[in-house]
Amino acid sequence: MPEPMGFFTDTTVCIGCKACEVACKEWNQLPAENGGVGELSGDSYDNTRKLDGIHWRHVRFIEQFKAPYDGRWLMMSDVCKHCVQAGCLEVCPTGAIIRTEFDTVVIQSDVCNGCRACIAACPFGVIDVNPVSGTAQKCTLCYDRLKVGLEPACSKACPTDSIQFGSIAELRTRARKRVDQLTAQGVKADLYGADPDGALGGLNSFYLLVDEPEVYGLPRHPQLPSRNLSKSATFSAASAAVLGVLALVGLRKRRMDEQSRGGGGAGNV
Repeated sequence: MPEPMGFFTDTTVCIGCKACEVACKEWNQLPAENGGVGELSGDSYDNTRKLDGIHWRHVRFIEQFKAPYDGRWLMMSDVCKHCVQAGCLEVCPTGAIIRTEFDTVVIQSDVCNGCRACIAACPFGVIDVNPVSGTAQKCTLCYDRLKVGLEPACSKACPTDSIQFGSIAELRTRARKRVDQLTAQGVKADLYGADPDGALGGLNSFYLLVDEPEVYGLPRHPQLPSRNLSKSATFSAASAAVLGVLALVGLRKRRMDEQSRGGGGAGNV
């Protein structure tokens, strides 16, 4: 059985070149938006804006400048997290979403019925419908390449090794050493999603960040949809009990009214 595989993204060495976006599009034959002519977003150099059914890689540009020469750029190549506990897999009604032998999460387009349940279940907003196929799609971590011993297209194309591919155990060790190195240099750095005891059992695509997760568009406490089931079940049970009591009260009142009308009629005769 292969080791769990994934990505470690060191955002401190991302240069925003978008080579990963291009490589992902080309390898997976993803359609261009609006025939290849997209509208400028006005949000720095970010025109893909988000992950969706035709953008499986997305480079975020975050400008933190108080004055023209007083601040910094933050850049991050974002992708599906291939969660160890995956909300999308949990809610899929057709079994279209599977966990592969590499511990990655893949949507089988030929089994997907386009119900969109997985879109709502993903805490990272990764999944969307591909308008060409009409099915939900996202990063597969280049499953077809992994099957034949090749590296995913995005990490292969990354010129600075910001996106690093390998076994999760090895990547976690490498990431902790990098955090220690940056800390020794006076840089505040933290890992997001690298803890196997953390949210969602850890992420098979985790990140080194130098600011709060929300700055990068990442939720601080991602949760499975099942986390809400206990509250929902309690509310549903209470609602059912109240409706049951109201139904009994209504039935009793109806019978009393019928008896009253029947008694009045007998007295008049």
